[in-house]
Formats: sequence, structure tokens, C-alpha cells
Amino acid sequence: MSTSTPQSTLYAPSTTSTNFSSTNILTSQTTTSSSNLPSSNTFTFPREHSFPPFYTPQPNSSTHHAQLQKWSTLIQSFCRHHRIFRLSPIAYIDSPLFYNRTIGKRLGTNEIKEVIEFMRKEGRADWVAGKEGEAWIYWKTVEEWASTIAEWVDGTAQKNTVLTLYELTESEATLSQEFHGMDADLLQKALAVLVKRGKAQVFGQDDGLGVKFF
Repeated sequence: MSTSTPQSTLYAPSTTSTNFSSTNILTSQTTTSSSNLPSSNTFTFPREHSFPPFYTPQPNSSTHHAQLQKWSTLIQSFCRHHRIFRLSPIAYIDSPLFYNRTIGKRLGTNEIKEVIEFMRKEGRADWVAGKEGEAWIYWKTVEEWASTIAEWVDGTAQKNTVLTLYELTESEATLSQEFHGMDADLLQKALAVLVKRGKAQVFGQDDGLGVKFF
């Protein structure tokens, strides 16, 4: 990879738009295999995704920071499009997100972890259980998810109604909502925020968890 590629070319703004269609709803699991990774067919990648230098850490600190920021934005957009809430660097290394087969370039596992750590510091990711094997990807922060759920509760007159966590994320009533299909652990994080705000009460245990909104 040549490091002399002009920054204005390497990080030029994308001229294509990202399609945030909800037709392909997926969640990432630690055991994700290459056979069920998200397809790139319904996602429009930014222009830099086809530039070989994008996959090699840049030696200049300011250029490298811009590179990390671009990857952060791309990961968030990709995960939002496919409804991915947690991501494993190892499981996703062969996905279209990190491996561009057309140009034969991929982001290595260590580089993926570096990007996620950058995102963590920016409040857009967090390592699951504090380990680097898997990470929450916060294309919406936990606080933003809490607000999104609260807005849906208000808009559908669900206050003082008891709902199971399954009803919140898997029922037909939430099909049009971004939190439909949400990872159960992330949902509980968002509900914990609402509990602190005095907007909800969670009760029950394990699969029997329910929530009442105020």
C-alpha cells in the first residue's frame, strides 16, 4: 500500500447514500459463521470502501484519526442497516463490511479491534463483558434507545401497561420500530435507563421479565 495517497482522495466525502432499509433485519451472534453473514447487496458502501489504503493503518496521526472516524461511521451505518446490535471481530472478518473481495483487501482482526476501541472511547461501542471478543455497536447509544422506546410508549398510549420484553422486541406492534429484534441484553440496558428516569419499572426473572411504563 502506498502511503503517499493524498488525504483529499483517500477521505473524500462519499457521493453515494446509505440505504437504511429495514427489510433485512439481522442480529449478530458470537457464533456467527460465514454462511449467515449479512449480504452487501442491500447496502450502499461509501466510496472509500473501494480504496486499498483504507484498509492499512495510516502513519500520520491526523490521517489515521480520520481513517478511524470513517470506519466508525461505516460500521454504525452498516449495523443500523442490518439491525446488528453486537459484533464479533473474528466472526465478521469475512463479511462485506471488512472484506472487499473486488479489490482483495480486508481489515485485519487487530485493526477491527482498534476501530472498535476508538468507537468505545467515542461512546459508540462497548466490549461485551469487558472482553475484546465481541462488542456492542451503538448506532444508537443506550440513552438514545431509552428515549426511542419511551417515545414509542407515549405515541402508542402504552403508559401504565405491562409488556413483556418479547412483546417489545418481537411482536407485530413493533415491526416498524428500530428496536424490533433488539438484543435482549441491550434492551435491558435501555430499560435500566428508563428506570433511573422514573419512566419504567422492570419486574420478574429471566424469560418472565416484564416492564411497566409511566
